[in-house]
Amino acid sequence: MAKIEALPLRLKADPARVVVRPFHLGWSSNGHGPSRAQRIASAVLEMSERDVVDQLAYVIIDFEARHWQTRRIFMTRFEEVARQLDIPHRELSDARCQLIGAYFCHEYSYAAAALMNPSVVPHPDQSGMLPGSQRIVLSLRAVGEGHISSIAFREGVITQDGELTLAPEPPFATATDALGDEELEQQGAVTIFRHPDSTLSGTVIFPITAAQANGLEDLRLVRFTHEDGRQEWLGTYTAYNGRQIQSEMMRTSDFRTFDLCPLTGAAARNKGMALFPRKVNGKYMMIGRQDGENLYLIQSDNLLDWGEGDLILAPKYPWELVQIGNCGAPIELDEGWLLLTHGVGAMRKYAIGAVLLDKKDPTRVLCRSVEPILAASEDDREGYVPNVVYTCGATRIGDRIFMPYGVADSSVAFAFVPIDTMLSMMG
Repeated sequence: MAKIEALPLRLKADPARVVVRPFHLGWSSNGHGPSRAQRIASAVLEMSERDVVDQLAYVIIDFEARHWQTRRIFMTRFEEVARQLDIPHRELSDARCQLIGAYFCHEYSYAAAALMNPSVVPHPDQSGMLPGSQRIVLSLRAVGEGHISSIAFREGVITQDGELTLAPEPPFATATDALGDEELEQQGAVTIFRHPDSTLSGTVIFPITAAQANGLEDLRLVRFTHEDGRQEWLGTYTAYNGRQIQSEMMRTSDFRTFDLCPLTGAAARNKGMALFPRKVNGKYMMIGRQDGENLYLIQSDNLLDWGEGDLILAPKYPWELVQIGNCGAPIELDEGWLLLTHGVGAMRKYAIGAVLLDKKDPTRVLCRSVEPILAASEDDREGYVPNVVYTCGATRIGDRIFMPYGVADSSVAFAFVPIDTMLSMMG
């Protein structure tokens, strides 16, 4: 394996990281009296004002120190419930509204089970950075109760000396919001927002549409430069509804407003698509695995519609004989497009390799790593899914590749790999 510089920092699953989420109850009656939601709301409406104040105080004492703007969250949730149940609330006290809202919320530990499969991109704001230093955005797949995956973020700085410092997580995590009625099943593209007072390092994107119900998996971020010079941060991910998968794309220019857009076309039925950081020969290009085994180059005139691709890489070496896939967006070098790959070998052991594609014609494979660049070691093979190292995207920092990677689907580690060392391993 390549000589890499592994950093001491590790990020691990943390059940203490919690957010307030809507608690979904039956809105419609089963024909034998009011629905459960109606019964609960009616019970609070019938309480005396003193009882309402006392009950709300119990809830606030129990949860306010664990969450950000708890009362505002309860009030917002009440307004959603009031629309569903047609509750007239002009005459209701704030305390009564908040208590009703609290009954329709629950606390969710979004990273209790696992933290894994990171990707990294340059931050939109590079102001104040010294030469050779870079501010970054890190995305993480966080897995909580019910094995539901969400997208979490961390901001950080990499210095010219190769030191990584992540911005501290705020004491309170916050979930993004969407316009529209949450209880109506949403379809297609949606726009979500980060609260203006929240930090990106404490922001979590949860599933919101029916296609995403069981998770948003493995975001592969890339800073994309359009032909007019405009930059946009794009990320492909897998939406999972418990039965089927669907590739989708996250789009943002500022990490405050995000569009979540389903992809169309034959390639969108698969997972693990990674977008090139710019058009090549006038075409958008993706690396994908359309058959679950090999890598394909897919070209399109439409950023959201992807058809069949051309086979460019198949398993060859023992460490990747089971299957290969991409490990994030290709990175542009003078020598060509550097594509990190993953291979699966005996005993379903995952390892990370690399391929160099021709810059003008990415269907041409110039060379590929004969041995893994990184594989699970004795010290880090144990975890939620053992014997796995995996990344969803790296970035170039000077003459090195900065690579965050998941370890056994249980923690996230960080490493630098010199570009010349990586290229020297390819045959």
